[in-house]
Amino acid sequence: MKGMFYRRHGGNEVLEIGELPDPRPGPGEVLVRVEHVSLNHVDLLTRNGWPGIKLELPHVPGCDGAGRVVELGEGVTQFAVGDPVVIYPNLSDGECEACLAGLDNQCRQWQLLGEHVWGTFREALVLPQQNVLKTPTDFPPQQAAAAALVYLTAWHSLITRGRVRPGEVVLVVGASGGVNTASIQIAKLTGATVLVVGSNPQKLELAQALGADLLIDRSQDPDWSKAAYRAFGRRGVDVVVDNVGAPTLPLSLRAARKGGRILTVGNSGGPEIALDNRLVFGKHLSILGSTMGTRSEFATVMGLVFRRTLRPVLDRGFPLAEAAAAFARMEAGEQQGKITLAVG
Repeated sequence: MKGMFYRRHGGNEVLEIGELPDPRPGPGEVLVRVEHVSLNHVDLLTRNGWPGIKLELPHVPGCDGAGRVVELGEGVTQFAVGDPVVIYPNLSDGECEACLAGLDNQCRQWQLLGEHVWGTFREALVLPQQNVLKTPTDFPPQQAAAAALVYLTAWHSLITRGRVRPGEVVLVVGASGGVNTASIQIAKLTGATVLVVGSNPQKLELAQALGADLLIDRSQDPDWSKAAYRAFGRRGVDVVVDNVGAPTLPLSLRAARKGGRILTVGNSGGPEIALDNRLVFGKHLSILGSTMGTRSEFATVMGLVFRRTLRPVLDRGFPLAEAAAAFARMEAGEQQGKITLAVG
């Protein structure tokens, strides 16, 4: 089978398209023929590498994917050959205390497809049957692949960790990335008022189309924390969704009200952050981190996607052979929504 992989870390020059071994399912596993995958920021991070990263090379990136079941391992009863499915990217042991409590995203052996093990950017892969979810027969696999990781991540952050309530004000830092476009929609679904900070008018137009109530263009107002704080009677916002990290988190703390919550699931702008701790204790702020979400949450949020209550935002699609162009588009920050690759 064909796939995309790299043998060393670096820029797009390390990406290769070539032959990979054909997988076969074992007991309790399914073989999925992949049709569409989508890019996430973690794909850039693993490609680039970082001090101490330990990947088995060559490495196949990709967390998201959707396709069809083409072979069943012994004992698989939940699926039939031909079933359309979307991939749940959390791998867990199913035995530890966290897994037994239904918190498989906190598993002691937790791994993420495409980060810790070979991912989805290939024509087929084997997965435990609990790592795939049936999709409606008429639901486009491109949209399923685009939704999976980012809607799961946003749902766990806002609903489970952040406990956003109707009438609260949610500030989303970033207008057009996958997690942010998902967060805007999920926050609106809770009955919150949504304020979005974006880097240009085009990205803010997308945020407005998704339901954002107020917009701040940081290219015109670099100190956007003041504008956000003053937007509601100099009270500040109840919840901030900040997945950028180093350059924005200090401003997010300033934008929050006393007793506010800061939600973070990533660090696209850098991991090491210098904070004025007086803001944290003086304003009684809670900084809440989360990674991915649980299998139960995946079924819940993807059900909303399948019913079109939540709608994944699609940017450009590329064939797998043009994966380097897709990576370049994401790295340049040009995307509005999810970049996808057609595999099968």
